[in-house]
This record gives sequence, C-alpha cells and structure tokens, in this order.
Amino acid sequence: MFQGLRTVVYHVNDLDRAKAWYSLALGIEPYFDQPFYVGFNVGGYELGLDPDMTGITIGSGGVGAYWGVSDCEAAFNRLLELGALAHSPVRDVGEGIRVATVADPFGNVIGVIENPHFSILSAK
Repeated sequence: MFQGLRTVVYHVNDLDRAKAWYSLALGIEPYFDQPFYVGFNVGGYELGLDPDMTGITIGSGGVGAYWGVSDCEAAFNRLLELGALAHSPVRDVGEGIRVATVADPFGNVIGVIENPHFSILSAK
C-alpha cells in the first residue's frame, strides 16, 4: 500500500552542474553527495539526482511530481529566473489549488503546487 511520496529522482547528464542548480533552486545544500547520487531533503521528502543516463531520454517527462510551495507564482518565477523553461503556466485547478510546471536545465519536468488544503499532519 502506498504511504506517500518519499523520493523523486531526476536523471541528469551533468551531476556537478545539476547539484549547483538544485542547491540554488531549493535554497539548501544536499545532505548526501556522492559521484553516483546526490540527495536533498525537501520538507521530509527526497529529491535525488542520478547521473546514470542508461536508457534515459532527456525531457521524456513521463513522471509528474509536484512539490508543495506556499506561493505557486513566486516559485514558478524563481525557477524561470534560475534557467528553467516554462512547461505549463500557473493555473488554478479549483478550490484555490494552483499548479505549474517547468523543465529544468537537464530536461526534467518539475511541478509546483500551492494547496491551501494540504497539511503535513493530515498526510501522516
């Protein structure tokens, strides 16, 4: 049975550059930093960077992971300022929930979601 999001792994073709970009984008340094994997703790969830590109097509966008933010518009704009490309603009999907996606400089699609109804306590 699923218990909730634990880890999202993005494949990157330049681990050092990706580590620097994600450190800026997230405002934190990785807690795990090895040549084969870099991991960030983002609000109790893991965002991982994997340099193994075996069988990976850059920008395939097959996974849709949305990271919680307090202000979707601000988060979207900040990612664009850091070099991401707009994938889908900020939009209200109902009941005050707003979502957007960007493509990081490595071809991965990153979603951000502002959900005033979500609580870390209710997710446990």
